[in-house]
Amino acid sequence: MATHSAAEPLWKYQHLAWRAGFGIDRQTLLQWQSKSVKHVVKTLLRQHSSTPTMLQTEEGRQLREQLPSLSRRFLQLTADEKKQLQKLQREGVKNLNLAWLQEMSTTPDFLREKMVLFWHGHFACRVPNVLHNEQMLQVIRENALGNFGTLLVAVSKSPAMLQFLNNQQNRKQHPNENFAREVMELFTMGRGHYTEQDVKEGARAFTGWGFNAAGDFVFRKNLHDDGVKQFLGKTGRFTGDDILQILLEQRATSYHVTEKLYRFLVNDEPDAHQVQILADHFYDSGYDIPALLERIFTSEHFYEPQNIGARIKSPVELMVGMQRMISVTYPNPNIWLLFQRSLEQVLFYPPNVGGWPGGKSWIDSSSLMLRLRLPQVLYAGSVWNIRPKAMPDEIMDEDLQMQPATGSAEEQQRVRDYIMHAIGSRMQATVQWDDYLQQFHDVAEAQLGVEIAQLLFVNTPQHVDMNRLSEYVDHSSRERFIQSLTIQLMSTPEYQVC
Repeated sequence: MATHSAAEPLWKYQHLAWRAGFGIDRQTLLQWQSKSVKHVVKTLLRQHSSTPTMLQTEEGRQLREQLPSLSRRFLQLTADEKKQLQKLQREGVKNLNLAWLQEMSTTPDFLREKMVLFWHGHFACRVPNVLHNEQMLQVIRENALGNFGTLLVAVSKSPAMLQFLNNQQNRKQHPNENFAREVMELFTMGRGHYTEQDVKEGARAFTGWGFNAAGDFVFRKNLHDDGVKQFLGKTGRFTGDDILQILLEQRATSYHVTEKLYRFLVNDEPDAHQVQILADHFYDSGYDIPALLERIFTSEHFYEPQNIGARIKSPVELMVGMQRMISVTYPNPNIWLLFQRSLEQVLFYPPNVGGWPGGKSWIDSSSLMLRLRLPQVLYAGSVWNIRPKAMPDEIMDEDLQMQPATGSAEEQQRVRDYIMHAIGSRMQATVQWDDYLQQFHDVAEAQLGVEIAQLLFVNTPQHVDMNRLSEYVDHSSRERFIQSLTIQLMSTPEYQVC
């Protein structure tokens, strides 16, 4: 990729803001425009030296206090005690979900959280244990802008991943191939670069990897197969650490990870030539993630027309972007879980080990209707009377366990009762309009429409038919004009892409 260095129009900063974060406010956008894109990118990458504060829940704190007692008498727990423990875990995962969503919506360190969201999908993991989820999220947040090799090893040794991929049961006498297979297929090289024999030999190397009751990684030497293995053309008494290092030596690993990141940051349709250039750079840098991001964000290719407005926002990107633009609070924050379920992306709850497929899968005829309705619900108090699709519920709050449209009449009535009980006839939101309105205090009345469209759309603000939109906008005051026009623009198909 050639390096971008020309004078920069506004839409380039908009493009960067959505791909490196979740959109941008008008004041910051104008500040960015006074500097070169290269300078802005370097600033974004330089501000990530400190270790992020760990996101923890009250339920996690209670469980940590109870751990010594639980470890001693776990097998003697009564049925009621086990039920209470499971409920505490569910509540904890739910609140961790909300805490992270809040962090993404408010942090100035948005590039880190954007990359955490990417790695959360890359290292997809679903376990009903809040302590394991807290720990794995922190591992990812600490390494999201570090070295991929370090991140890979840390995630692979996290109790959440070891539990999810069954490596706690991987023993010399009975090797379990699940962990080794997914590490190769999903986390590193991808399909087509290894054999079934490599999976078997890799599984032997990972025998003995596990975790203790405190959630610490342990190497159980007596369960490890220390015999000679043959893996990807190499021979030795390999351990799990050896296997990960051999995988990092493969250029296929660099290409696989880079292509997934390209789909996330640049375009859902990867350009194989550009991906290869980036993958070579990533490999030669020793898997330095900031170096790869800088190469992407400062390249001319990143700003080419086919990549502008080419990505469909994921549900979390959509919600966080709206929250960062105009903050909304609810007396019952569980409503954010309802939105996630309705739009089919629940944090800590990927559909499978492959994560969310992304791209065009985010939108079908029903989900598009939900997306276009969301601004009306958030900012205008409309009712979210739409039933989420059925999903397994092992980690979700019981209140959000809803049934599919094909359920019985009783089940459907339960859904309606839930909606009325949980969210009422209206959403009862508190919308923080003041900061948003202040952004346009210096804009002339005649320019308001264009300025708002330029702030919200990255691809085609010039195509907005202001005359037609004007028919649906409240002209009773300047304040109401800005509010109603913003809601109308956010309710368009154009706002669904970035």
